[in-house]
Amino acid sequence: MSKKTDGSKDMINGNGVCKHQVEEVSIPVPWGCVAGKWWGPRNKQPILALHGWQDNAASFDRLCPLMLDNNDELAILCIDLPGHGKSSHYPEGMQYYLFWDGIALIRRIVKKHGWEKITLMGHSLGGALTFMYAASFPNEVDKLINIDIAGPTVRSQHKHAEATGFAIDKYLQYETLPESKLPCYSYDEMIELVLDAYDGSVDLTSVKILMERGMSSAPEHLKKDGYHFSRDLRLKISLLGMFTEEQVLIYAERIRCKVLNIRAEPGMKFERFDVYENVIEKLRKNAGLLVFEKVPGTHHIHLVTPERIIGHINQFLEV
Repeated sequence: MSKKTDGSKDMINGNGVCKHQVEEVSIPVPWGCVAGKWWGPRNKQPILALHGWQDNAASFDRLCPLMLDNNDELAILCIDLPGHGKSSHYPEGMQYYLFWDGIALIRRIVKKHGWEKITLMGHSLGGALTFMYAASFPNEVDKLINIDIAGPTVRSQHKHAEATGFAIDKYLQYETLPESKLPCYSYDEMIELVLDAYDGSVDLTSVKILMERGMSSAPEHLKKDGYHFSRDLRLKISLLGMFTEEQVLIYAERIRCKVLNIRAEPGMKFERFDVYENVIEKLRKNAGLLVFEKVPGTHHIHLVTPERIIGHINQFLEV
């Protein structure tokens, strides 16, 4: 089972005080640990929740309490994906193949705990990973909740080919970047930088919530006052190991569980939004149940305005 790293406590963040129990957990993996936040009772099989690219487990800090308000017997495990938040970075020389790696990571966690008929919840990249897992193990997933994503993002194969060389060189550059060269910011600078980078998808309070796990103090030996991003710089190279439209649709045909897909409007801008629509149609034909909801909000609707989607999630969990 996951190892407890600090005591159970009431959740306190920019959204105020939460009455629900949440505790930090650490799951051993061969390269270190996968960190996470376990919401609700520890004697219940949890919903496994995965965040988006370069976010972390705190992405669900506003949604989880609302889910537990409806059912205090519910448990939710929100993990930091490798290289994100408080989770270990991959070893030197090892690349991140985000979409493929995620399937194996979920499997590793499920097998370690001996869970059966699991429920998965994912936002953005996390939603793509849970989609792939549900397709890879169609008889072992009961329910799938995806927020503003249908499956792995599909991009132009010509652009992919053109950018591969650049991506590899950039990755090698990041790999050899000395620790002393990592950018260091004051707290306010860090918050403002992240707020600008998300381009309206999150608000100030949401950024502060994400940065509780997304930043760390500069090491003392560097003799710098300020903060670094806690995520692995190599994660910025996310191009390698992506999917074609044909692959995504074939995987979509394999999903048999009940699916709730929440599309935020305007939400995320996709290069190929038609693929999103095509995946939904495949799920409509093959999944045990498809509930597709369009809800006004940004790509981070679950973090910024979770009250807009909680009714859909609670209702789906009771189906």
